[in-house]
This record gives sequence, structure tokens and C-alpha cells, in this order.
Amino acid sequence: MPEQVLIADTSCFIVLVKVNELELLHKVYGEVTTTTDIAIEFGAVLPDWVTVKRVMNSDKQQAIEKQIDRGEASAIALALESPNSTVVLDDYKARKLAKSLGVRVTGTIGVIMRAKSKGIFSVIKPILEKIKETDFRLSEEIESQALRDVGE
Repeated sequence: MPEQVLIADTSCFIVLVKVNELELLHKVYGEVTTTTDIAIEFGAVLPDWVTVKRVMNSDKQQAIEKQIDRGEASAIALALESPNSTVVLDDYKARKLAKSLGVRVTGTIGVIMRAKSKGIFSVIKPILEKIKETDFRLSEEIESQALRDVGE
């Protein structure tokens, strides 16, 4: 079975940069993949452990773009081309669409939860508090569920 491919969307990069935890993606997943559209949307140099790939099926991406924004559409289109991939999507509509297309999905909070399960964090509440200080929308329900799921 090929190694798991993690495809990160812009929102994940942005929020992790804002809380000074971008390296977390590397610590949890090793190499991370993103699309050309996302790299442009992010607008800053990505670390060398992020591989930027172009979506091969632009027709598929354009069809998905009719429902969600370009970056998210490119991430889902790349996931459809990448066996054994998971996409980090935080937007509800994008997550729902990706799942309907058979794409495995996690979110930035899921990445943080996985970091705890790998022993990178002993607790996640402080990082969730830092995230809430940004413009990232983290509902009380999702925060509570994440804390319950990791035993906090």
C-alpha cells in the first residue's frame, strides 16, 4: 500500500502560521502536499517539506469550483488523483463535498488531535486557545468534542 499523502488547504497553513505551529504538519505527517492554486493563495514561501503539485484533471477541478472556492476545489481534485490521500479542509461545505466524492478528510483541529496521539503535545487546550485568538472559526461544539476525544 502506498504511503499516505496529506494534502493541505490554505486555511490550515494560515492558521498554523498564525499560532506559530506550521512545523506541526511536518512533525505529524512528514512530507505534505498542496496544489499550485493553494500555494499561490497562501502567498508566502512554503517550507521545503511541502511538495507543490499541479492538478492534472483541470476539468474535474473546474467542475468542483462551481460549488466551492478554487483552493479547496484544487485540493479535492488532487486527492481524487492521489491514491491513499487525506485532505485537510476546514470549510464545512468543502468537507461535505469531498466526503461525497469519497475523499478522506480531516481538519486543522484533526491535525492537532493527531499530534497529541503521536505524543507531540501532552495537551491540546493551549493551542486551541491560541487558535481562538485568530480569525479562525472554532465553535464551542468542535472544541469540546476535540477535547473529549483526546481525553482532556
